[in-house]
Amino acid sequence: MKRKHITAAVLIASLAVSSMMAGTAYAATEPTTTVAQGELRGFMDGDVYTFLGVPYAYVPERFALPEDPQPWEGVRAAQAFGPICPIPDQTSVGGDELVWPHRYWIQNEDCQVLNIWSHNIDKEAKQPVIVYMHGGGYKNGSSIEGVAHDGRNIAEYGDVVFVSLNHRLNALGYLDLSSYGGDFEYACNLGDEDLIQALKWVNENIEAFGGDPDNITIMGQSGGGRKVQGMLRYADCEGLVDKVVSESTSYLTPMPKDQAKEVADKTLEILGLDESNIEEIKTISYRELDDAAEAALNEMGLAWVPVENEGRLADEFLDWTADVPLIVGSVFTESSGNMSTGIGWADHNKNEWTDEEVQEKLTEQYGENAQAVADAFSALYPDKKLADAYYLAPRGVSYRNGVKEVAAKKVETGTAPVYNYMFTYEIPVNGGTTAFHCVDIMYYLHNIEIPIVRIASGGPENQDALDLQDRMASALVNFAYTGDPSTDELKWEPYTPEQPYAMRWDVESKCQILDDAELLAAATK
Repeated sequence: MKRKHITAAVLIASLAVSSMMAGTAYAATEPTTTVAQGELRGFMDGDVYTFLGVPYAYVPERFALPEDPQPWEGVRAAQAFGPICPIPDQTSVGGDELVWPHRYWIQNEDCQVLNIWSHNIDKEAKQPVIVYMHGGGYKNGSSIEGVAHDGRNIAEYGDVVFVSLNHRLNALGYLDLSSYGGDFEYACNLGDEDLIQALKWVNENIEAFGGDPDNITIMGQSGGGRKVQGMLRYADCEGLVDKVVSESTSYLTPMPKDQAKEVADKTLEILGLDESNIEEIKTISYRELDDAAEAALNEMGLAWVPVENEGRLADEFLDWTADVPLIVGSVFTESSGNMSTGIGWADHNKNEWTDEEVQEKLTEQYGENAQAVADAFSALYPDKKLADAYYLAPRGVSYRNGVKEVAAKKVETGTAPVYNYMFTYEIPVNGGTTAFHCVDIMYYLHNIEIPIVRIASGGPENQDALDLQDRMASALVNFAYTGDPSTDELKWEPYTPEQPYAMRWDVESKCQILDDAELLAAATK
């Protein structure tokens, strides 16, 4: 190829024109919109309007209820993620990092921020809104911890507004100090109070991002799946929630009030505090507080969950949720699968096991029930290898049971349809990786082509994964628009305990009766 010689004059003129063009383009990529607190400047990511780190609440001090965010003067930049809630120190790389890459971020107790992606910020656009509540239980996680939590692609693909948010976790959000009264009278389930405040802010301001405040779907996975359930037990959420998606979840059972008080008492004792100087808990370092609270929890064999709160958090889904439709489901092996960072991988390349090795593995896992598991599994999943059954227990089984309990409770207390799913697609990585905890998120949000994420889908040339992504994202979008996830390609029948329909997400997706009670019983004995 011949090189072209460019004179200095031509180069300077060219640079000047390029500079002007770049300036014009740059100016066009800085959209602004106005919310109740003031004006925001975001940015364009392709043709998606993006606003990050937007405050939805103000918390005047530790253990205080959230208030409306404070107004600001001028134009506030919303072009970078805001802080996440402080979490316990992370000291090792997760075994799922290859297939579920993480993003760790700046931690600060002033973490009440949200992120918004929209394809159209015209106030008359009336796009459905999806508000995503992250997993990590009630202890860890953030709106951006999973790279695949990004909302850009689903906003573009489905013409929806996608919102993700951070809220108080662990001791900051779920240490119940209400029994101490005074300033701590309302210090119970403050993480939930943040979530409710976020939904109120979305309802009041989402039109500024092209969203419809009368069509809001809340969505969450794992711990987030229980958080969205929790919102159905608060009277304040009536009118703020229209549809729910709960992934890889279990039925929310709050911590008894007396246990929560014991956790608080032990935490104070470890900190050297009592009723006379409890105010000091507001100002000690987060690490000191977290260490003490974790020690108290561990001594009692407990984990962070919302606490019973009579008159505030109901025992079951409230009457107003009767006409709120629900999608609830899990993935094949959850966190019992054969993910690995490489050490000992040869032992878990299941697709190379001989028939004899498969039988040995099933006997190792299920003992005298091995044959019952094999028979039930083969009948239910004739398209799967019997080796996969080894990885169902314990977490694939426990999550599936939890999902079925949630579905049954919602059917029992409501009139709106409940839609169930099971994600069974095997990821073509490391010789075949069974469906792992979190994998369905990247498909529902149309994110398997994000460069660092696409490793988990077998690469950009894997048409099976691309097609599955389209089917799942389309179902989510249809649900957000209409309350029915069926598409032209796939009819999704509602679930009932008597007719347990489930959408099988796989290379060949289909809605089928998934009556797996016999399999689950055999795998749990």
